[in-house]
Amino acid sequence: MHQLRWHAVLQQWIVFSTDRQNRPQMPANWCPFDPGSGKVPDQYDVFLYPNDFPGFGPNADPFTPIEAPGLFAENGPRGACDVVLYSPEHTLPPSKLTVENWRKVIDVWTRRTGEHAANPAIALVDVFENSGEAVGVTMPHPHGQIYATPFLGPTVEKEIESTSQYSRTHNGACLFCDLLTEELKREERIVASNEHFAAFVPFAARFPAETVIYARRHVRTLLDLTNEELDSLAQIISIMRRKYDGLYGFLLPLMMAVKQAPLQQKEAPYHFHIQFLPLQRSATKLKYLATMETGYGVFLADTAPEEMAEHLRNSEPKTAQAP
Repeated sequence: MHQLRWHAVLQQWIVFSTDRQNRPQMPANWCPFDPGSGKVPDQYDVFLYPNDFPGFGPNADPFTPIEAPGLFAENGPRGACDVVLYSPEHTLPPSKLTVENWRKVIDVWTRRTGEHAANPAIALVDVFENSGEAVGVTMPHPHGQIYATPFLGPTVEKEIESTSQYSRTHNGACLFCDLLTEELKREERIVASNEHFAAFVPFAARFPAETVIYARRHVRTLLDLTNEELDSLAQIISIMRRKYDGLYGFLLPLMMAVKQAPLQQKEAPYHFHIQFLPLQRSATKLKYLATMETGYGVFLADTAPEEMAEHLRNSEPKTAQAP
């Protein structure tokens, strides 16, 4: 089965891709992303690899917008799913990537965003990374992913709704810009910053050690960033990844989401940012998204944002080693 089904109660599309059940689960003696596997070049630096088990694909049935989907609507998951291999080194954690290596990864994100932007059937480019077995990673090789989807996910729709409402009631101001301005004034939740970006723990963080990276300049997508800003983005991502793995002294399981504006909605208010969503609430305890979070959508936060920001500020990032 490879299709979209409409969840009439939650008003969102659910992706069914049953061949994903056949994904390898942390194979011990072979990795398709390693040089010599026959699946990737024998030599590479950063490599874009087509996902072997995609939820969205260019040959899938096309997506047709439906104004009133009804109770049992189906649709086609035409899009794309790629894997971004950060390094040929199988055991290299993302926190050990050099700033130069992160810039090469970001260049792949940007290039692929531009390619998908030229396709009117693609609504959004989702750049993300799942890191650590606690998050559900099935391949230990350092990598992230890029999904091109024919519709907007409900979280992005909610962000646009909130930003639109804020703009209407605040003389056209950007919600993200104003949040960043206030966080920079207060300083207590700021973790790291440079000329073009600032990382902080949100005032109402849902995940333990959750942080966001906001662009200081109001930009909508990766395509809007200058070369200097892209260099700064690589720098602050490198700092944050090293701070995370220094927090408790081990590789922190986390999710990274690179959030961009909808490609085909040029007027939709949005602000480029990155979310880090860790699952470790202490050195020995994980945060589980249990019934309140999953069934009711109400997050129970176990850590104070201000305290966690201080811990992350004091987490000394070790110098990243060359791959």
